[in-house]
Amino acid sequence: MKKAGVKERIITTASDLFYHNGYNQTGINQIIAEADVAKASMYQHFRSKEDIAVAYLQKRHISWIDDLTAFLSKEETAKGKLTACFDYLLQWLKEVEYRGCGFQNIICDLPEDHQKIKDQVKLHKNEVKKLICRLLKDTGEYQEANVEQLGDQLMVVMEGAIILSQIQKDSWPVIAAKKTAMKLLT
Repeated sequence: MKKAGVKERIITTASDLFYHNGYNQTGINQIIAEADVAKASMYQHFRSKEDIAVAYLQKRHISWIDDLTAFLSKEETAKGKLTACFDYLLQWLKEVEYRGCGFQNIICDLPEDHQKIKDQVKLHKNEVKKLICRLLKDTGEYQEANVEQLGDQLMVVMEGAIILSQIQKDSWPVIAAKKTAMKLLT
């Protein structure tokens, strides 16, 4: 089996470390050692730990959106897809043992001057909200003016459920959030 390339090993290693240990708690030397790469090789691909974190978040965004989209494809209606978002959260949070959202985690663990990382977090959350708003439009049940407001509300319910599930190490926040979403959608 072919060994992964240097860049991919760095991103994979850093992804695991950032997600499980935190951004501030993960050092460049630890990434280099665990990825089994030379420092010079790492710097050929990334100028800083922040750049590695951006690559991690970009990869995580694509993976998370693809997994969510695949999960939602089982549903036939837009409204079914909206409520199934919470079923996906439930499954995903159980799989990661309630470790939570990598985007929420990194933003809470971030020094003030890391704008590139903040931009990636914002991009991800905005893309999730766009997906929710697109599904709301696809239902044909909501006026354009209400789509944005309802999208905001559903996004807050989802994000709150994720962080509270992480804190509680339990699924009840997502179950409660799904019930709230169903009320909002009626």
